[in-house]
Amino acid sequence: MVINEMNAKECAELLSRVSLGRLGCALDSQPYVVPIYFAYDGSYVYMLSTVGQKIEWMRANPKVCLQADEVEGEGRWASVVATGQYEELREPQYTTEVGLARKLLAKHLRWWQISMAERQLKAGDNLIAPMFFRIRVESMSGLRAQ
Repeated sequence: MVINEMNAKECAELLSRVSLGRLGCALDSQPYVVPIYFAYDGSYVYMLSTVGQKIEWMRANPKVCLQADEVEGEGRWASVVATGQYEELREPQYTTEVGLARKLLAKHLRWWQISMAERQLKAGDNLIAPMFFRIRVESMSGLRAQ
């Protein structure tokens, strides 16, 4: 197996193809990583969540990362880490961006499931308001094994 660095174009192409990754944030030197569905448009990574620990932490420390993989088989995989700044998409200020996020995320099957299902189970019949956010990507790096 040979492992090579991916260039910026290859990293962007992987983020455009896959829809499930792991969001990393940190507060008071404590890291926190969660699975999340996302959509990448070339500049931003769009996501949906409910208010909870990750949102509270990202509000306090907006430096975050997203890690995504594409596994083709044993010894054939690619992995990208994108780092950047958390940006909350509150309406009505970001109505256009929320519309774009919905459109991009809707291309992926069950894009809302991780964000909403677990929280809704805990809330019972109380409705949980979804919240869109994005990461303004500042850098990307990736590795590919062949």
